[in-house]
Amino acid sequence: QVQLVESGGGLVQAGGSLRLSCVISERTFSSYTMEWFRQAPGKEREFVAGDDWSSGRLLYVDSVKGRFAISRDNDKNTVYLQMNNLNPEDTAVYYCAARYREPLATHVEDMEYWGKGTLVTVSS
Repeated sequence: QVQLVESGGGLVQAGGSLRLSCVISERTFSSYTMEWFRQAPGKEREFVAGDDWSSGRLLYVDSVKGRFAISRDNDKNTVYLQMNNLNPEDTAVYYCAARYREPLATHVEDMEYWGKGTLVTVSS
């Protein structure tokens, strides 16, 4: 059973920064495309950022380009999401998701494994 555990969420003021972490319980972590999604209150879950397991390509939703950065540490089985210059519209539960040996995908239904999420609240 593949498990993903997120951490790093919290309350931050607008303009501040947070770094989210997601640890996956798989020794073959390097074979997983890792992605972050988020779900704001009353809205559908949306793609935020992804790191392709094979090409190393990084992909971001337009609203976070230049502010968020996804990275991974294969030795620690961990993917990160560095979030800078946060604004209240970034308030959401952030989910880590994974696909085994598959390319980047931006649809919720394409992801194989999910974490339980971590809440990020940005105050104005």
